[in-house]
Amino acid sequence: MLKTIKQKIILGTSPHEVYEILMDSKKHTQITGAKAKINREVGGKFTAYDGYCEGTNLKLIPDKKIVQEWRANDWPSGHYSLVTYNLAKNKNGTELSFTQRGVPSEQYKEIKDGWREFYWDRMK
Repeated sequence: MLKTIKQKIILGTSPHEVYEILMDSKKHTQITGAKAKINREVGGKFTAYDGYCEGTNLKLIPDKKIVQEWRANDWPSGHYSLVTYNLAKNKNGTELSFTQRGVPSEQYKEIKDGWREFYWDRMK
């Protein structure tokens, strides 16, 4: 059984800075405290959290949208979810709308809580 995670967060910085945190290996590593290696091209591969997650960039619109094929290393072999980050400027900075489709139901809560704890809270 697969589930979908949907989250919205307001971040007090520009869409450009949010995009850079998500797509720049050094900034990503700095925010999360775990090694990330991110290829910034469509079709490029990435790893984050010391290799816990990995995937491929499917669509990149700088400062606006990131779509990635994403998996955790403890998921069934070959299973990927689809992650979408939509960034929109607002009066307080950036509204980040996040969706992750195809999360194994047994790991739904862990992954959902992990995005908040290890990404959004740290980005604030």
